[in-house]
Amino acid sequence: MILTITQELTGASLSYPQVIIVDNHPIIMENMLEKYGNADQCPVRNVLDRFGDKWSMLVLLLLAECDTLRFNEIQRCIGTISQKMLATTLKSLENDGLVKRKLFPQVPPRVDYSLTGRGQSLIPHLKGLVKWADEHMKEIRKSRIKSEKVS
Repeated sequence: MILTITQELTGASLSYPQVIIVDNHPIIMENMLEKYGNADQCPVRNVLDRFGDKWSMLVLLLLAECDTLRFNEIQRCIGTISQKMLATTLKSLENDGLVKRKLFPQVPPRVDYSLTGRGQSLIPHLKGLVKWADEHMKEIRKSRIKSEKVS
């Protein structure tokens, strides 16, 4: 089915590009909405929400570079993260199976953090995102400045 949309505007008729509706297109949209429409069920949004915060990606990349770190070492490397936020971030990453926590029974207690296999499998993708950001940040900043001037 082909639709042509026209609109009357100040006595003139505007013609828009033809829209082709494929028979199964509504089914595809329904499947996409079903898969991605619900934030809790959407795999992309669900995962990005978890490590797309201010600190998680940084912690993951740091553990990828250093293999195993203690809590204070992570905090020292990041510098600007509070103990509470680091603890929350590590717990979240641990709950998702991206980071493993190893407790050594000694006094004072020693806890090491490292990436799990799942966490390691994420690193090439994060590094790709970092590379993309490095390549495009200058242009993104220019676009932001341009947009602010227009507003």
